[in-house]
Amino acid sequence: MIQMQFEMQSRASEQQSTQLANSVHLQLGQFEKRLATLETTNEQKLSELRLTMERQLLSLQEGNDRKLSQIQQTVDEKLQNTLNEKMRQVSAQLQEVYKGLGEMQTLATGVGDLKKVLSNVKTRGILGEIQLGAILQEILAPEQYETNVAVVKGSRNRVEFAVKFPKDDGGFVYLPIDSKFPGDTYQHLLDAYDTGSAEEVARAAKELSDRLKQCAKDIHEKYIDPRTTTSFGILFLPFEGLYAEAVNRGMVEELQRLYQINLAGPSTMAALLNSLQMGFRTLAIQKRSHEVWQVLGAVKGEFDKYSQVLVKAQQHLSQASDDLDKLVGTRTKAVMHQLRKIELPETSAKERERLFSLDAADDKEE
Repeated sequence: MIQMQFEMQSRASEQQSTQLANSVHLQLGQFEKRLATLETTNEQKLSELRLTMERQLLSLQEGNDRKLSQIQQTVDEKLQNTLNEKMRQVSAQLQEVYKGLGEMQTLATGVGDLKKVLSNVKTRGILGEIQLGAILQEILAPEQYETNVAVVKGSRNRVEFAVKFPKDDGGFVYLPIDSKFPGDTYQHLLDAYDTGSAEEVARAAKELSDRLKQCAKDIHEKYIDPRTTTSFGILFLPFEGLYAEAVNRGMVEELQRLYQINLAGPSTMAALLNSLQMGFRTLAIQKRSHEVWQVLGAVKGEFDKYSQVLVKAQQHLSQASDDLDKLVGTRTKAVMHQLRKIELPETSAKERERLFSLDAADDKEE
């Protein structure tokens, strides 16, 4: 009995196991189908997603390519414009450089020519004379100075320029002005400065001082004569550097003391001539002031006579006016009074009334 129950339970268990296995197998089959379906769906979705991503990436790549192309074009244009502008600037600067080189070459040629001119004693003197003449022509009138004039009577020496100083008697005396340019000695001094040697500088400075003293002595002996000239003369140095060197060496006072010669450079020469011009104008005004006072005195006397004549004429006019007032007033009224008494046949009654009324008014006034 127990065995039968056991067998029955065993068969029931086997059935249940078989059913369970079938159920599990069925579920596994369904699960496999679902997995297959899911895989197919996922593959389709992945394929679509891949296509979509590829299209987006392709579109993005094309957009990036267009933008990069535009950016490259813009950069190329700006770079080209910048390069063109830089090239124009460089070209303009090169032209300026070429122009400057041409000017420098011209200047170098001019400096060479000037060096040749200054190396010649005669041409140096002509250069100083031209510069001095230009200053005189700019400031003074042509009649206030003379050129290449023998200021000392009986002498053949002729000074380059002489300013006319007016005298009280109407004449004039000359102020001699001579241009000197000791270019060699001045260049030696400049070369000595470049060497830095105190001995060379002292030697060159003494050489320049001696040369200026000789020039001042030459002017004093040739062109100073108290009878026809002033008691002093002027030594003109055509370069400011040379004049400044002479001033620093104390040559102004020394030349005045030894030879009565004043030193002048281009700027001081212009200032000196301006001062002389003002003095000439003041002197001319003083000379003319006496003539002006004489003319004013004569005008004053004539004006007094003219005033007296005007007073007499005014008196005569006043007397004539009084006579006219008497004639027009009293005498005219008397004549009209007598005329109103005469009655004419043609006179109308209205006219007679007007005449009588006027006569009555005149009677009342009298």
